[in-house]
Amino acid sequence: MSNRKIEAWHAAGLIDEATAARLKAYEAEHTRPLALWAVFGIGALAIGLGLVSIIAANWEDIPGQVRLGIHFSLFLGGCVALALRDRQIAQASPWASEALLFVLAVLALTFFGHLGQVYQTSAPLWEPLALWLALTGPMMLLYGRGWPVAALLAGGAVYCVWEYNYAVTDLLVRDGDDVPYLRAALVTALPVLFAPAAAWMRGRSQRAVFWKRLEQLAFTYAVVGASLACVIASLGGYGEDWKALAASAQLVRAAIVLLAGIGVLLARRTRSGQMAGTVLAGAALVIALARGVDDIDVLAAALFMLLWIGIAGAALVAGWRGVFQLAVAVVAFRLIVLSFELASDLLLSGFGLVVAGLMILLVAFVAVRISRQFAPQTVRGDGESTA
Repeated sequence: MSNRKIEAWHAAGLIDEATAARLKAYEAEHTRPLALWAVFGIGALAIGLGLVSIIAANWEDIPGQVRLGIHFSLFLGGCVALALRDRQIAQASPWASEALLFVLAVLALTFFGHLGQVYQTSAPLWEPLALWLALTGPMMLLYGRGWPVAALLAGGAVYCVWEYNYAVTDLLVRDGDDVPYLRAALVTALPVLFAPAAAWMRGRSQRAVFWKRLEQLAFTYAVVGASLACVIASLGGYGEDWKALAASAQLVRAAIVLLAGIGVLLARRTRSGQMAGTVLAGAALVIALARGVDDIDVLAAALFMLLWIGIAGAALVAGWRGVFQLAVAVVAFRLIVLSFELASDLLLSGFGLVVAGLMILLVAFVAVRISRQFAPQTVRGDGESTA
């Protein structure tokens, strides 16, 4: 924060002179020499790029076993450093500990690709991903402190389960009764279970930020899945004979999401936790009902908007300001899309384009007014945002 900003606040009467002086003293003490850090960063980047270039130029000349040995040694050395010095590193800089863990997880992931390159092995992508999660997942859960590791863990899990889904069911193949569609549906829903586990750990761990981010990511996965279920219904996607989207498969997914919602309700008995669990339960209901409104534009859109109106209501109760504003924007956008679905001929004439433009502006104006007038203040503590 610049002294000019502090002076502007003082001149506007937002802070008194003593507060302004304390702010200036604090900023002077904690100011970082950004230009100097930028120079250090550029130098480190140049060294790193140089090393990468040297290795790449001589890659084929280095024996595969030597490359694997160096790769594994780097990973093992990092693991030893993390196990022995994590607390000291985190005390000096939590982001340094997070960066080390992130690099170690990426090193482990790339090791499997390196192994396949050296020994010319092949396997479905989900298999090395699952092995990577089994080996590094506990490490990320034990030492993760922020969103980078949480995103890597959740993103890796989501990618792995959908790779498994495509490998064992192949959504583009619509025949074959022996394909384990229900098992694939169960597996694709499993990342949602990060939500209750993380909700339970948030109040019992010193790394609450990590668990909060992991819960948020699982929450987002469930909401996006429910929204996509409505989009598929709008497109008439359930009418195809895709057993991966059969009613039984969707009910399995809905059951897992509902279980996650109940788990969040039980694990975090705060207002925010109650609303998060309620939204997950609503997402489960939407997933279960979406197939019933297949290829019915109005009902599919209504189900989609009901989901997001429910999210907006939960955000009002829990104090999730950003989530409320996002929900209002999503509902407004879906309303605009629905209007074009019902009257697509509006775009075929000049008058229709004018009407469509005015309608879009009106919906956007109303959405902005609602968002500004009713958006809750951000709540901390009991109402700490989870979504």
